[in-house]
Amino acid sequence: MVLKIHGSNQPKVNPYQKQLQKYAQNRTEKQAKADQLQISDQAKKMQELSGVHPAREKRVEVIKAQVESGNYKVEPEKVAEKLLSFWSK
Repeated sequence: MVLKIHGSNQPKVNPYQKQLQKYAQNRTEKQAKADQLQISDQAKKMQELSGVHPAREKRVEVIKAQVESGNYKVEPEKVAEKLLSFWSK
């Protein structure tokens, strides 16, 4: 006589299926709610009107040339002073 056991008579059900579905749904909803940024027309006009000051542009060009030629020197004392004055405000 041969006895075969086929397992329990319960259907194959994942008891955590509802939790997984809720998690997936919440995750999808959160991804759909992306951060957005809207710039007003007035702010766009201000951006267009505000150009780079010629003196600043000249200074940037001088520094850029020094960096490219390898002659730009960083003065750590001045950097530290500027950082301290910025953070102590």
